[in-house]
Amino acid sequence: MSFPIHRPRRLRRSALLRKMVRETALAPDDLILPLFVLENAPAGTATPITAMPGCFQQSPDMAVKSAEEAYTAGVPAVILFGLPARKDPTGSGAWAADGAVQTATREIKAKMPEMIVICDTCLCEYTDHGHCGIIKSDTVDNDPTLELLARTAVSQAQAGADMVAPSDMMDGRVAAMRSALDQKGFQDTLIMAYAVKYASSFYGPFREAAECAPSFGDRKTYQMDAANRREALKEAALDIEEGADIIMVKPALPYLDIIRDLHGQFPLPLAAYQVSGEYAQIKCAARAGLVDETNIMLESLLCIKRAGAKMIITYFALDAARVLAG
Repeated sequence: MSFPIHRPRRLRRSALLRKMVRETALAPDDLILPLFVLENAPAGTATPITAMPGCFQQSPDMAVKSAEEAYTAGVPAVILFGLPARKDPTGSGAWAADGAVQTATREIKAKMPEMIVICDTCLCEYTDHGHCGIIKSDTVDNDPTLELLARTAVSQAQAGADMVAPSDMMDGRVAAMRSALDQKGFQDTLIMAYAVKYASSFYGPFREAAECAPSFGDRKTYQMDAANRREALKEAALDIEEGADIIMVKPALPYLDIIRDLHGQFPLPLAAYQVSGEYAQIKCAARAGLVDETNIMLESLLCIKRAGAKMIITYFALDAARVLAG
């Protein structure tokens, strides 16, 4: 019998002992802060997002301020989502040189050249129907959409983006973007692919934040089925083959098994997105006095990293960084 020779509790007797033997450590430089940027908004605009307490739709100058706060706290990167002044069937605002994301990218890079700026590369925030591509016969037409996504990626790179992050889940989008970026001289612009993005109910609050709820149907014909695990390996492998530099799983906590699978299977850096529904649940439970917000925030992020994610996109990035640095 192993007892009493083996007593695992010996290693848990004090906080310092637990810290010495801790297998996973969370740090501010693991985090990426999402920001929602309004096109043509008056300077100083920061409109609260009701479904996501503590988050805002911001004018570009306020996005720069938020990015600066995050950078000062040790967060190395932001990911930008745009809210255009006008929407149309093709989402042309996505590649506008003076669009919200492009403007904020230039201003952030001018203020903090070292900070990593990632641009979400999708059309859903910019289309009047809320889907991630061109509509044909009430469904997203994959191949014509690729040209528009590639055009958007080039526009973001021209604005100074360090990374583009295709979140659309169109087949072949990474290859199309890599080819377009390379042809325009942006060989060093990285692609962080939303390689495994599930058609999840956890995105609900984001639809308010980005004003991108589909006007009809849903996104299940292009985002992954929540029941599928092995398909995630196929999706990731395809994006890697097409030239992705970083792969991502979205959402995070409900899909820790997928994060672990990809971490064990592929050598590329792995990101995970702690999405709006995950964030809002913690915020709401904390406001109701049901949980300790700081402790559950840190535990949730630690679990995502323990599963294998090196980078975590989270609306908690600034709060978590400040706690970790303190």
